[in-house]
Amino acid sequence: MPATFFAYPGKSPRPYPQDAVVHVLARAEEDLADALARLADELNAPQLAVPSAVAANPQPGSGAITSAAVAQSLNALLPEEAIVVDESVSFGHAFYPGTVNAAPHDWLQVTGGAIGDGLPLALGAAIAAPLRRVIALQADGSGMYTLQALWSMAREKLDVTVVVLANRKYAILQHELACVGATTGKTALDMLDIGNPDLAWVHLATGMSVAAARAESMAQFNELFARANRQSGPFLIELVIP
Repeated sequence: MPATFFAYPGKSPRPYPQDAVVHVLARAEEDLADALARLADELNAPQLAVPSAVAANPQPGSGAITSAAVAQSLNALLPEEAIVVDESVSFGHAFYPGTVNAAPHDWLQVTGGAIGDGLPLALGAAIAAPLRRVIALQADGSGMYTLQALWSMAREKLDVTVVVLANRKYAILQHELACVGATTGKTALDMLDIGNPDLAWVHLATGMSVAAARAESMAQFNELFARANRQSGPFLIELVIP
């Protein structure tokens, strides 16, 4: 049965009412797409609108570094047939809806609670599809769990563009702490802060033979992102989130 992966005092760990009847639509070894199609037919579900064609000459994002601005840049600059690995967590809320009109691509989403799976997932995708560019949208806190994947990308000379979203904190855990109604003092907040001292992602990457650069504006990010996707091998962009 599905369960939430954060526990809240006094709240059910199930994402459905206690009196709900849970039906098995299909098992892992069965045809999941066919099961969903038959369910849609049974319910007379309306057909989803096909996304409109990619707009001519879409413009990358500009101005302040926000989730929406980065999504706009991804929409404009994403390479054809890219594989996007998304562990952007709290900052990336605009990424998925904001890239609906981007060049054709596949999107691999973080699985619930599997913190740190972004970099190794990008590594595996690049090995599995060597003719396609992999774009790893990686939160900085969770990225530190599996940093060694960068070394493997360099060793295998994989075409991966890693975008580290460096906000210097475990923002998702700060959110969850607020959700349980906890009163946060300095000690609690210090445990969720990874900005004292700041992680030097460019140095961490180059120390593992991955080319890297730092972006502190949307203009810098756009230039680096486009350049990274044109060259072979891995490249890391540390995007500083104010």
